[in-house]
Amino acid sequence: MAYETIIFEIKDTIALITFNRPKAMNALNNALLSELSDAIDKISNNEDIRALVLTGAGDKSFVAGADITEIATFGPLQARNFSETGHNIIGKLQKLAIPVIAAVNGFALGGGSEIALACDFIYASDKAKFGLPEINLGIIPGFGGTQRLSRLIGKNIAKELIFTGKMISAEEALAIGFINKICPHESLMDEVYKIAGVIASKGRVSLRAAKQVIENGFNVDLATGCKMEIEAFSICLASEDAKEGTSAFLEKRKADFKGGLK
Repeated sequence: MAYETIIFEIKDTIALITFNRPKAMNALNNALLSELSDAIDKISNNEDIRALVLTGAGDKSFVAGADITEIATFGPLQARNFSETGHNIIGKLQKLAIPVIAAVNGFALGGGSEIALACDFIYASDKAKFGLPEINLGIIPGFGGTQRLSRLIGKNIAKELIFTGKMISAEEALAIGFINKICPHESLMDEVYKIAGVIASKGRVSLRAAKQVIENGFNVDLATGCKMEIEAFSICLASEDAKEGTSAFLEKRKADFKGGLK
Protein backbone atom coordinates (compact mmCIF):
# COMPACT_ATOMS: atom_id res chain seq x y z
CA MET A 1 0.00 0.00 0.00
CA ALA A 2 1.24 3.48 -0.90
CA TYR A 3 0.81 5.85 2.05
CA GLU A 4 -0.64 9.33 1.59
CA THR A 5 -1.84 10.19 5.10
CA ILE A 6 0.97 8.66 7.18
CA ILE A 7 4.73 8.35 6.87
CA PHE A 8 6.14 4.95 7.80
CA GLU A 9 9.88 4.64 8.47
CA ILE A 10 12.21 2.11 10.06
CA LYS A 11 15.47 3.32 11.61
CA ASP A 12 17.63 0.42 12.79
CA THR A 13 15.22 -1.53 15.02
CA ILE A 14 12.79 1.33 15.72
CA ALA A 15 9.72 1.98 13.56
CA LEU A 16 8.22 5.46 13.25
CA ILE A 17 4.69 6.26 12.13
CA THR A 18 3.99 9.95 11.52
CA PHE A 19 0.39 11.05 11.04
CA ASN A 20 0.69 13.20 7.94
CA ARG A 21 -2.32 15.44 7.36
CA PRO A 22 -0.86 18.67 8.77
CA LYS A 23 -3.32 20.95 6.94
CA ALA A 24 -6.12 19.09 8.73
CA MET A 25 -4.20 18.97 12.04
CA ASN A 26 -3.61 15.26 11.31
CA ALA A 27 -7.30 14.52 11.87
CA LEU A 28 -8.40 10.91 11.53
CA ASN A 29 -10.39 9.88 8.48
CA ASN A 30 -11.08 6.50 6.91
CA ALA A 31 -8.05 6.76 4.62
CA LEU A 32 -5.67 7.42 7.50
CA LEU A 33 -7.14 4.62 9.59
CA SER A 34 -6.74 2.18 6.69
CA GLU A 35 -3.11 3.15 6.18
CA LEU A 36 -2.41 2.98 9.92
CA SER A 37 -3.88 -0.53 10.03
CA ASP A 38 -1.67 -1.64 7.15
CA ALA A 39 1.46 -0.20 8.77
CA ILE A 40 0.67 -1.92 12.08
CA ASP A 41 0.33 -5.24 10.24
CA LYS A 42 3.73 -4.72 8.60
CA ILE A 43 5.30 -3.98 11.97
CA SER A 44 3.65 -7.01 13.57
CA ASN A 45 5.15 -9.24 10.88
CA ASN A 46 8.67 -7.78 11.09
CA GLU A 47 10.70 -9.53 13.78
CA ASP A 48 13.54 -7.03 13.41
CA ILE A 49 11.48 -4.15 14.81
CA ARG A 50 11.89 -3.80 18.57
CA ALA A 51 9.91 -0.60 19.29
CA LEU A 52 7.39 1.71 17.62
CA VAL A 53 7.09 5.49 17.94
CA LEU A 54 3.99 7.47 16.89
CA THR A 55 4.01 11.22 16.27
CA GLY A 56 2.34 13.90 14.15
CA ALA A 57 3.58 15.92 11.19
CA GLY A 58 4.19 19.62 11.78
CA ASP A 59 4.56 21.51 15.05
CA LYS A 60 0.92 21.93 16.01
CA SER A 61 -0.75 18.55 16.25
CA PHE A 62 -0.28 14.90 17.09
CA VAL A 63 -3.84 14.06 16.05
CA ALA A 64 -6.60 16.63 16.56
CA GLY A 65 -9.40 14.07 16.65
CA ALA A 66 -11.66 12.67 13.96
CA ASP A 67 -12.19 14.59 10.74
CA ILE A 68 -15.45 16.41 11.51
CA THR A 69 -16.14 17.09 7.82
CA GLU A 70 -16.32 13.32 7.33
CA ILE A 71 -18.18 12.17 10.45
CA ALA A 72 -20.78 14.95 10.20
CA THR A 73 -22.23 13.12 7.19
CA PHE A 74 -22.56 9.75 8.96
CA GLY A 75 -25.83 8.05 9.74
CA PRO A 76 -26.10 5.55 12.63
CA LEU A 77 -24.78 2.58 10.62
CA GLN A 78 -21.83 4.55 9.24
CA ALA A 79 -21.09 5.87 12.75
CA ARG A 80 -21.10 2.33 14.13
CA ASN A 81 -18.80 1.10 11.36
CA PHE A 82 -16.42 4.04 11.90
CA SER A 83 -16.28 3.43 15.65
CA GLU A 84 -15.77 -0.32 15.21
CA THR A 85 -13.00 0.34 12.69
CA GLY A 86 -11.25 2.69 15.10
CA HIS A 87 -11.58 0.23 17.98
CA ASN A 88 -10.20 -2.63 15.90
CA ILE A 89 -7.20 -0.66 14.64
CA ILE A 90 -6.34 0.91 17.98
CA GLY A 91 -6.82 -2.52 19.56
CA LYS A 92 -4.26 -3.94 17.12
CA LEU A 93 -1.89 -1.16 18.11
CA GLN A 94 -2.27 -1.97 21.80
CA LYS A 95 -1.77 -5.69 21.17
CA LEU A 96 1.54 -5.28 19.34
CA ALA A 97 4.16 -7.46 21.00
CA ILE A 98 6.69 -4.61 20.97
CA PRO A 99 6.64 -1.47 23.13
CA VAL A 100 4.82 1.49 21.58
CA ILE A 101 5.61 5.09 22.53
CA ALA A 102 3.48 8.13 21.73
CA ALA A 103 5.53 11.27 21.03
CA VAL A 104 2.82 13.90 21.39
CA ASN A 105 4.06 17.05 19.69
CA GLY A 106 0.92 19.19 19.91
CA PHE A 107 -2.84 18.72 20.09
CA ALA A 108 -3.93 15.19 21.05
CA LEU A 109 -7.68 15.59 21.08
CA GLY A 110 -10.44 13.02 20.77
CA GLY A 111 -9.06 10.20 18.65
CA GLY A 112 -5.56 11.60 19.17
CA SER A 113 -5.80 11.07 22.91
CA GLU A 114 -7.38 7.68 22.30
CA ILE A 115 -4.45 6.57 20.12
CA ALA A 116 -1.98 7.85 22.71
CA LEU A 117 -3.84 5.99 25.47
CA ALA A 118 -3.39 2.71 23.55
CA CYS A 119 0.39 3.19 23.54
CA ASP A 120 2.53 1.78 26.33
CA PHE A 121 3.47 5.25 27.49
CA ILE A 122 3.44 8.88 26.40
CA TYR A 123 6.18 11.49 26.12
CA ALA A 124 4.81 14.96 25.40
CA SER A 125 6.11 18.27 24.17
CA ASP A 126 5.74 21.18 26.57
CA LYS A 127 3.36 22.57 23.93
CA ALA A 128 1.12 19.49 23.93
CA LYS A 129 -2.58 19.68 24.76
CA PHE A 130 -4.84 16.75 25.63
CA GLY A 131 -8.58 16.29 25.78
CA LEU A 132 -11.67 14.33 24.83
CA PRO A 133 -13.93 17.14 23.58
CA GLU A 134 -16.56 14.99 21.87
CA ILE A 135 -19.24 16.08 24.37
CA ASN A 136 -19.05 19.55 22.79
CA LEU A 137 -20.24 17.99 19.52
CA GLY A 138 -23.10 16.13 21.15
CA ILE A 139 -21.30 12.78 21.00
CA ILE A 140 -18.93 10.75 23.17
CA PRO A 141 -15.44 9.29 22.60
CA GLY A 142 -15.78 6.45 20.10
CA PHE A 143 -12.33 4.86 19.91
CA GLY A 144 -11.98 3.54 23.48
CA GLY A 145 -11.49 6.79 25.37
CA THR A 146 -14.20 6.17 27.96
CA GLN A 147 -12.57 2.84 28.84
CA ARG A 148 -8.82 3.42 28.60
CA LEU A 149 -8.75 6.86 30.22
CA SER A 150 -10.72 5.73 33.29
CA ARG A 151 -8.44 2.74 33.71
CA LEU A 152 -5.34 4.92 33.46
CA ILE A 153 -6.19 7.93 35.62
CA GLY A 154 -9.23 6.77 37.60
CA LYS A 155 -12.95 6.97 37.00
CA ASN A 156 -13.71 10.33 38.61
CA ILE A 157 -11.02 12.37 36.88
CA ALA A 158 -11.85 10.68 33.57
CA LYS A 159 -15.52 11.58 34.05
CA GLU A 160 -14.61 15.22 34.67
CA LEU A 161 -12.53 15.42 31.48
CA ILE A 162 -15.13 13.62 29.35
CA PHE A 163 -18.20 15.38 30.81
CA THR A 164 -16.68 18.86 30.40
CA GLY A 165 -14.76 18.22 27.18
CA LYS A 166 -12.04 20.50 28.49
CA MET A 167 -8.51 20.60 27.14
CA ILE A 168 -5.57 20.24 29.52
CA SER A 169 -1.90 21.16 29.26
CA ALA A 170 1.02 18.75 29.33
CA GLU A 171 1.69 19.84 32.93
CA GLU A 172 -1.85 18.95 33.98
CA ALA A 173 -1.66 15.66 32.06
CA LEU A 174 1.54 14.75 33.89
CA ALA A 175 0.04 15.61 37.27
CA ILE A 176 -2.92 13.24 36.81
CA GLY A 177 -0.85 10.38 35.39
CA PHE A 178 -2.02 10.73 31.78
CA ILE A 179 1.55 11.04 30.45
CA ASN A 180 4.99 9.92 31.57
CA LYS A 181 7.25 12.86 30.75
CA ILE A 182 7.29 16.42 29.42
CA CYS A 183 10.09 17.34 27.01
CA PRO A 184 11.10 20.68 25.51
CA HIS A 185 9.29 20.89 22.17
CA GLU A 186 12.51 21.06 20.14
CA SER A 187 14.02 17.96 21.78
CA LEU A 188 10.91 15.75 22.02
CA MET A 189 11.91 13.32 19.29
CA ASP A 190 15.50 13.11 20.54
CA GLU A 191 14.20 12.18 23.99
CA VAL A 192 11.77 9.64 22.58
CA TYR A 193 14.38 8.02 20.34
CA LYS A 194 16.74 7.86 23.30
CA ILE A 195 14.30 5.90 25.45
CA ALA A 196 13.15 3.82 22.46
CA GLY A 197 16.80 2.91 21.82
CA VAL A 198 17.24 1.79 25.42
CA ILE A 199 14.13 -0.36 25.17
CA ALA A 200 15.07 -1.77 21.75
CA SER A 201 18.41 -2.93 23.15
CA LYS A 202 16.67 -5.33 25.55
CA GLY A 203 15.73 -8.91 24.79
CA ARG A 204 12.77 -9.37 22.46
CA VAL A 205 11.40 -12.35 24.38
CA SER A 206 11.48 -10.58 27.73
CA LEU A 207 10.02 -7.34 26.34
CA ARG A 208 7.13 -9.26 24.80
CA ALA A 209 6.56 -11.25 27.98
CA ALA A 210 6.65 -8.18 30.23
CA LYS A 211 4.15 -6.31 28.05
CA GLN A 212 1.78 -9.27 27.78
CA VAL A 213 1.82 -10.05 31.49
CA ILE A 214 1.19 -6.42 32.46
CA GLU A 215 -1.62 -6.01 29.93
CA ASN A 216 -3.30 -9.39 30.48
CA GLY A 217 -2.88 -9.28 34.24
CA PHE A 218 -4.24 -5.77 34.73
CA ASN A 219 -7.91 -6.72 34.98
CA VAL A 220 -7.62 -10.08 36.73
CA ASP A 221 -7.13 -10.88 40.41
CA LEU A 222 -3.63 -10.80 41.86
CA ALA A 223 -3.27 -14.58 42.15
CA THR A 224 -4.18 -15.10 38.49
CA GLY A 225 -1.83 -12.33 37.42
CA CYS A 226 1.01 -13.87 39.41
CA LYS A 227 0.41 -17.24 37.74
CA MET A 228 0.74 -15.49 34.37
CA GLU A 229 4.03 -14.04 35.54
CA ILE A 230 5.35 -17.46 36.64
CA GLU A 231 4.61 -18.96 33.23
CA ALA A 232 6.15 -16.02 31.38
CA PHE A 233 9.23 -16.04 33.61
CA SER A 234 9.86 -19.71 32.88
CA ILE A 235 9.57 -19.13 29.12
CA CYS A 236 11.96 -16.18 29.32
CA LEU A 237 14.53 -18.20 31.23
CA ALA A 238 14.50 -20.81 28.45
CA SER A 239 15.32 -18.20 25.80
CA GLU A 240 18.56 -17.37 24.05
CA ASP A 241 18.19 -13.85 25.42
CA ALA A 242 18.31 -15.14 29.00
CA LYS A 243 21.39 -17.22 28.24
CA GLU A 244 23.09 -14.19 26.72
CA GLY A 245 21.96 -11.85 29.51
CA THR A 246 23.16 -14.05 32.35
CA SER A 247 26.43 -14.83 30.58
CA ALA A 248 27.07 -11.13 29.92
CA PHE A 249 26.44 -10.32 33.58
CA LEU A 250 28.84 -12.99 34.80
CA GLU A 251 31.44 -11.97 32.21
CA LYS A 252 31.02 -8.27 33.07
CA ARG A 253 30.16 -7.19 29.51
CA LYS A 254 27.19 -5.63 27.76
CA ALA A 255 24.58 -8.12 26.59
CA ASP A 256 23.94 -8.48 22.87
CA PHE A 257 20.39 -9.78 22.63
CA LYS A 258 19.42 -11.57 19.40
CA GLY A 259 16.00 -12.86 20.45
CA GLY A 260 14.34 -16.22 20.07
CA LEU A 261 13.91 -19.37 22.12
CA LYS A 262 16.37 -22.28 22.25
